[in-house]
Amino acid sequence: MKSGRHFLQIPGPTNTPDRIQRAMHRAVIDHRGPKFAELGRSILEDLKAIFKTQNQVVIYPASGTGAWEAALVNVLSPGDKVLMYETGQFATLWKNMAQKLGFDPVFMQGNWRTGANAEAIEAQLTADTDHKIKAVCVVHNDTATGITSDIAAVRAAINTAGHPALLIADTISSLGSIDFQTDAWGVDVVVAGSQKGLMLPPGLSFNTISPKAWAACEAGGDRRSYWDWRDMAAPNEQGFFPYTPATTLLYGLREALDMLAEEGLQAVFDRHARHAGATRKAVDAWGLNILASNPAERSNSLTAVLMPDEKGANALRAEILDSYDMSLGTGLNKVEDRVFRIGHLGDFNDLMLMGTLCGVEMGLMRAKVDFQRGGAQAAMEYLAGA
Repeated sequence: MKSGRHFLQIPGPTNTPDRIQRAMHRAVIDHRGPKFAELGRSILEDLKAIFKTQNQVVIYPASGTGAWEAALVNVLSPGDKVLMYETGQFATLWKNMAQKLGFDPVFMQGNWRTGANAEAIEAQLTADTDHKIKAVCVVHNDTATGITSDIAAVRAAINTAGHPALLIADTISSLGSIDFQTDAWGVDVVVAGSQKGLMLPPGLSFNTISPKAWAACEAGGDRRSYWDWRDMAAPNEQGFFPYTPATTLLYGLREALDMLAEEGLQAVFDRHARHAGATRKAVDAWGLNILASNPAERSNSLTAVLMPDEKGANALRAEILDSYDMSLGTGLNKVEDRVFRIGHLGDFNDLMLMGTLCGVEMGLMRAKVDFQRGGAQAAMEYLAGA
């Protein structure tokens, strides 16, 4: 039995604040009654501000993977081509899902160190003169690599190519942490989940749906039932759902939306940027490298750090967990055992970040990693403005 609390510094699920836990610790109410309708209407309306959209938002009791599937099956028909860009493990998993569902993904290969290349996407769409590609799917912030792609540039590429493809973006590890502008950037479908910037436990997923995406849904789409947006429309207008909802998670979501509004979205984004900046200062001082090679694409919600000689990350994580009761994110797929990931998103402050970075530095010492000391000090000076 270890004293103190466990430090959960993976890039999600994130720490669930006490205020949200207390909000969820309530009896379940009638999900067909007037009190629930009030709750449902307020959540569905206030979520629009988080997504920066006037489009309809739908909620599923599911992980973000469910929202991936909903985004695909509502707008694509069997055999449709979908352009997808490899920014890391989660872009790869989304592509694998598209294949399993019977779609035809055109997977643009990346190097897991840079984001989606808008110019390459434009060239691919320009060459598609028959407009066989029906959608472009990009992960805004790939949690495996700590890379944030420029979604506005992808939309500009689609427009410049004069292509009618829908733009679908995954914001699972960026919503509520990194600025995302659904309407201003012309995103037709957004995918999100509850367990990261929204500060909730896993279990809720989201889509936003543009008029163009709604038209595609009405005109075709794949066979679907649970994921069918059309079944959402009429119940959602009244604050209800076409199935039994995850009521206690919705209590927590209501509280999370209130917390984000109280802090102010821009202040939330600034806080995440500041903590990311401090973490990068630490990594630089340690003499280690960040996986995202383009500084402009480095994520504000997590930092993936390359190990010296690109090996030994699993042993380091195990040492830190055993010695300091802190969990860091593992390397996935192509970067397995090569990187460790520091999550700095959600309900997080300066002292929590310093505890995290001190734990990493002490772990580097105990694991006898070849590094330079002083990263935590560099981060502290950055945070203190020294």
